[in-house]
Amino acid sequence: MPLDQLLLFVAAGLLLNLTPGPDVLYIVSNALRGGARLGMVAALGITAGCFAHILAAAVGVSALMAASATAFMVLKWVGAAYLVYVGCRLLLSRAESAIKLEAAHAHSTGPRCPFDYKNVFLRGFWTNVLNPKVALFFLAFLPQFIAPTVENKPLAFLLLGLLFNFNGLWVNLGWALAAAWLAGRASVVQRSMLWLDRVAGALFVTFGINLALSESPHA
Repeated sequence: MPLDQLLLFVAAGLLLNLTPGPDVLYIVSNALRGGARLGMVAALGITAGCFAHILAAAVGVSALMAASATAFMVLKWVGAAYLVYVGCRLLLSRAESAIKLEAAHAHSTGPRCPFDYKNVFLRGFWTNVLNPKVALFFLAFLPQFIAPTVENKPLAFLLLGLLFNFNGLWVNLGWALAAAWLAGRASVVQRSMLWLDRVAGALFVTFGINLALSESPHA
């Protein structure tokens, strides 16, 4: 790939990763709730889910999903149900105590940790994996930067996907650090975690409903 094309690919990928969506919302809400460490764990979970889409697309699963309305519908409804589930959990969650929030925003330096990092990572992973639009995005975006003369297109697809995800990881970590910085310096944010959960939950439910109502690529 020519250098100008590579730079265009990197720039486009960074701009797309900077665009707020379900993934960014998940990272920011966790960073505000539990500090930089929790936000970074959420970012790693999102990135891991993105790797699953890249590998699937490279071996042709995304192509199959784009060709099959049934496959798209199944994954779409599973993904929509999961987003609504995450949203409902946030809507029904209770406000954390100020002491617990202050300890979390101090980056959990002590041996105790009130947060379940494993579950935060896995929820981030499944939030990304169960969104068919992510798979279709890779199928539509990456081929634009693969020359028709390339012999091993799956390998080119995989390498571009890994580069996209590598750059996206730093953007996601940046979102986590920025949100944690805000939480650590704005006491009003710490006192309003219940409202944050409510707003984030409502947005996740909205994302899930929008995904459920989205049309199949064959419609």
